[in-house]
Amino acid sequence: MHEDDLTPPAGHSAVPPEPASAQWIDEEPRRFGGRAKLISWIGAIVGLLLLVLLAVYLSHNASSSGGGPGGGRHRGGGGGGPGGGGGPGGGSPGGAAQPTTVGVAKAATADLPITAEALGNVTPAATVTVIPQASGTITQVLFREGQIVRKGQTIMVIDPRPYRALLLQAQGALTRDKAQLENASILLGRDQTLLKQDSIARQDVDTQAALVHQLQGTIVVDQGQVQTAQINLGYTNIVSPVAGRIGLRVVDIGNYIGAGTTTGVAVVTTLQPIDVEFAIPQQQAPAIQQRVAQGAELPAIALDSTRTTTLDSGRFSTLDNRVDTTTGTIKGKARFPNANFQLYPSQFVNVRLTVDTVRNAITVTPSAVRSGPDGSFVWLLKPDRTVTERKVKTGVQTADKAQIVDGLAIGDTVITDGGDRLTEGATVALPGDKPKAGAGKGGRHHHSGGAG
Repeated sequence: MHEDDLTPPAGHSAVPPEPASAQWIDEEPRRFGGRAKLISWIGAIVGLLLLVLLAVYLSHNASSSGGGPGGGRHRGGGGGGPGGGGGPGGGSPGGAAQPTTVGVAKAATADLPITAEALGNVTPAATVTVIPQASGTITQVLFREGQIVRKGQTIMVIDPRPYRALLLQAQGALTRDKAQLENASILLGRDQTLLKQDSIARQDVDTQAALVHQLQGTIVVDQGQVQTAQINLGYTNIVSPVAGRIGLRVVDIGNYIGAGTTTGVAVVTTLQPIDVEFAIPQQQAPAIQQRVAQGAELPAIALDSTRTTTLDSGRFSTLDNRVDTTTGTIKGKARFPNANFQLYPSQFVNVRLTVDTVRNAITVTPSAVRSGPDGSFVWLLKPDRTVTERKVKTGVQTADKAQIVDGLAIGDTVITDGGDRLTEGATVALPGDKPKAGAGKGGRHHHSGGAG
C-alpha cells in the first residue's frame, strides 16, 4: 500500500468522525429540559383544577347555609322522586331574612328638672383666728386639736391675778368717791337750809353744789374703770367666738402672750353650716335670678368627683354682683347643713343646682332619640310590627330621660336598641317573641339516584 492511498480524498477532513457516545451526550440535556417543562405544565394544570374545585366547594357551602327556613338544598341524579324538585323541604328559593330583634319602650310623662352644674369649692361659713385681748402667761389649755367647740366655750386661760388686782383698785376708788359724794351732798343740804334763813352767803352754797357735781362725775369715771377692769379680767378666759372645729394649737401652757398678737392662739372654722362657691356661665344667670325673684328656693346638691355619690343637699344662697370678664362666668354660693361632716373646707365638689322643673313632660329613653340630616327622629313601632321614622323635637334631657316636645304621644312605642339596622317599613321582632314554626329546620338532603 502506498502513502497516496492513505491520503483522504479532496473535500474531506482528516479528523476522524465522532463516536456515537459523544452524540448521546449532546442530545441528553435537551431531553431533560423537555421533561422539566412537561412536569411544570402538568403541575400548573393540577393546581388550577384544585383551585377550581375549592371555589366550587366554598360557593356550594355558602349557598347551602344561606337557604331560608325549610329550604334545604338537594343533590341527586334525577328530579322526579320524593324530595326532588317540588318535594317538601327542597327545591324552593332561599327563605326571607329573619326580622331584626329590637328593644322598645313607651313614651310616658314625668317631671324633668332643669339643672345647672358647675365645679365648686367648699368654703366655711366662718373662719376665725382667736386672738387674745389680754396679755399674760397661759395657765390652762382647755381644748384638743381638731375638737368641735361651741360658741363662747373657753379654750385657754391667762393668769387672771393681775387683772383681779386692777379690778379691786377700781372698786376701791369707786367706794371712796361715793363716800365723798355722800358727804358733799349732806353739806349742800345744810347750806341750802342756812341760805333760806339768810345765815350763809349764796356763794358758799353754789361752791358746795359744784363740789357735789364734781364728785358725781368722779363716780361715773370710777364706774367705768371698774367695768374696764371686769372686762380685762374676763379676757383672761379666751373663748371661741364661733362654733366649729378648732385647728392646731399655736402656743402651749407657760408661754407669755401679748394682747392683739396676729398669730393668735387657735383657728376655729365653722363647718355646720358650710358653703360651696361655684361659677356658672353668665347665660344661666337670668333664669336663676328670675326664680329667686319669684321667691323660689332652688335645691342644690354636692356630688363627689365621679358625680355618682351625693355628699350633701342644701339650698342656693346668692349670685355675685359682677361677671368675670376673663371667663364669662358669674360666681354663686350654696349653703349646706353638712350634718355628717362630708364637706371639708377647700374641698372640690360638683354642684348641681335645680333651676326649674318641667311638669308632665312626654319623655322617652335617650337612646331612642337619633340624629339625621333633617334633625332628631325616633323609630316608631306600629301594631303590625313594622317601624316608621318619626321626626321629633326634643327639650330637656337628663341622664335617663329625654323630653319630646313635639312628635310623640303618651303610650307610643319607640325603638331603643337595634335601631341602627332598621329601614323604613322594616319588620322587627321583640325579645319575648317565639320563633315561627318550622323556621330554621330545612336541612340538607343527599340523594344518590333519581328516586331520592
